[in-house]
Amino acid sequence: MKVIGILGGMSAASTALYYAEINRLVAERRGGLHSAEILLRSVDFAPIAALQAAGDWAAAGAILARHAAALQAGGAEMILLATNTMHKLAPEIAAASDLPFLHIGDATAAAIRAAGLQRPGLMATAFTMEQRFYTDRLRAAGLAPVLPGVGDRAEVHRIIYEELCRNQIRPESRRAYEAVAERLAAAGADCLILGCTEVGMLLNAQNVPVPVFDTLALHCRAAVDLALAA
Repeated sequence: MKVIGILGGMSAASTALYYAEINRLVAERRGGLHSAEILLRSVDFAPIAALQAAGDWAAAGAILARHAAALQAGGAEMILLATNTMHKLAPEIAAASDLPFLHIGDATAAAIRAAGLQRPGLMATAFTMEQRFYTDRLRAAGLAPVLPGVGDRAEVHRIIYEELCRNQIRPESRRAYEAVAERLAAAGADCLILGCTEVGMLLNAQNVPVPVFDTLALHCRAAVDLALAA
């Protein structure tokens, strides 16, 4: 079994879900008392969030690249960046080590294409929805992402940072997310990407009117596939 290096903390709430899901998958596939071999570098999210808000992506990239190099030095055999938004800096992070870098957008796009779908709605941070680093990767895979309206994007973003990243789950926010998902489906989305690793705290296949693609779950599955490959 290969050692999965997780670069997390963005947020701590979703990183905990990564840890649990990866171990669940390994136990499911290998049985008995098996669990994953994981090396975790978890950053303090507050300085990263401040750099995001200031638009200082270069400084954020330098921090995460340093942690990626530390994962390799510690014995990791792959790198899993446990956040969608910071995949904006995937080239810088991948270049900081010689390890395989598992891109969350690639795992998601492959699953959508395998399902025969093409027009995914995207609910994520404003950075992920409004900048091109993520949507262009989906388009390069042959998909046509559908984005929420301006007001919906702002509310989805606010709930992520003010609530979900703090591990706060509120019924009214769940209802707000359900309404956004319904509007995306009405606008022609044939599925929904939970494009922030915290969005799955509120949405799932039971409360969304189209097929759901949970980026966190798909990312974890790709990591376990590689970790258990011969």
